[in-house]
Amino acid sequence: MKKFIIFIFLLSNFITFLNASEQLIVVITDDFNTSTAQLKRYEKKNNLFIQIGNAITVNLGRNGLGWGIGNQPIAHLENDPQKHEGDGKAPAGIFTLGPVFGYKDTLATNMPYIQASNDLICIDDSRSAHYNQLKKIRPDIEFNSFEWMRRSDNFYEIGLTVHHNTHAIAYRGSCIFFHVEKAPGSATAGCTSMQYDHLKTLLSWLDPKRNPLLIQIPASYCSEVEKQFQGICN
Repeated sequence: MKKFIIFIFLLSNFITFLNASEQLIVVITDDFNTSTAQLKRYEKKNNLFIQIGNAITVNLGRNGLGWGIGNQPIAHLENDPQKHEGDGKAPAGIFTLGPVFGYKDTLATNMPYIQASNDLICIDDSRSAHYNQLKKIRPDIEFNSFEWMRRSDNFYEIGLTVHHNTHAIAYRGSCIFFHVEKAPGSATAGCTSMQYDHLKTLLSWLDPKRNPLLIQIPASYCSEVEKQFQGICN
């Protein structure tokens, strides 16, 4: 009974957070198998979400979308694809965001920021106690698989952390980011990528005081999600 009460308390807190959200990043694909999508930004005004700026084209996982583990479950069909480690799918769902990261000391953003130093990694080893975490390499941290956050290319020159699978459930996916695209239409391993200037604009727009959220879904689920976030399907 105690665990149930705690669960209800946490769920109630997050529903309150959802209702308090005044900024949305909405990424909508044609279907689960599509590796490109339209991204729109919204701000809440008088209980209605109004689009800010123009829609942009972004790239998703090479195998499209699979339901991830976000901050609020969305009712869906049992046979819909699920996000798993290494499946080439970006996570579908509703997610909180941050921190922002980048190669430089500072970045024009109101979000919490961390510099991607030469020793910063993201651990994608499902068997590690540090699975799905950003860490600086130390001898006492055990893992067999990871990715560098400071790369030789500009993929992570600026980026945004997506809170997918924050409880680090093994094999359910890790290290999900918004980052700079390789090229227009170039699919990712599971992240969401876009042109540098578009990402820079997005990061400067985000305001943690407005409780920003990412909604990343196939178009068939937009009307269901819009019941809570009015205006996002226009």
